[in-house]
Amino acid sequence: MRQEIQAQVEDLIVPILDDFGYELVDLQYKKEGSSMALCVFIDKPGGITLDDCVTVSREVGAILEIEDPIKAAYRLEVSSPGLDRPLKKPADFERFTGQKIKVKTLCMLDPDRRGHSRKTFTGELLGLEGDMIRIALDDKRGGVAMIAVADLEKANLVEEF
Repeated sequence: MRQEIQAQVEDLIVPILDDFGYELVDLQYKKEGSSMALCVFIDKPGGITLDDCVTVSREVGAILEIEDPIKAAYRLEVSSPGLDRPLKKPADFERFTGQKIKVKTLCMLDPDRRGHSRKTFTGELLGLEGDMIRIALDDKRGGVAMIAVADLEKANLVEEF
């Protein structure tokens, strides 16, 4: 049910976001406390400001009010993806090449074939080759990991200070 609602909402709001020059990074319809929340995470080159969030909230709120894909009460939240921005689409892995990422896989993998299976990998994103992401690992073993996009549970940027 939640995935169905998310898909309907995404179909409604992506054209609006595109018109304003925003990218939909993530969309979550989830229970928060005793109520439901629709969380819309947006991005654009140069980052997101509070004014961007207000603009998107107003426009998205209006279309959701008209189309009414969510019959129950909910709270609309619009924000930036944050410093640990999720990487979800193949284009994300191309766009953020050269940056540090953390990847968690669905199952144990030994992507560098050194006999060290694990589920979490951190390092510099070297890019996307077909359906495989390349990561220069920054742990004591080093090396380069090749991980299929289909094997990813989640991937995020890692902000370095």
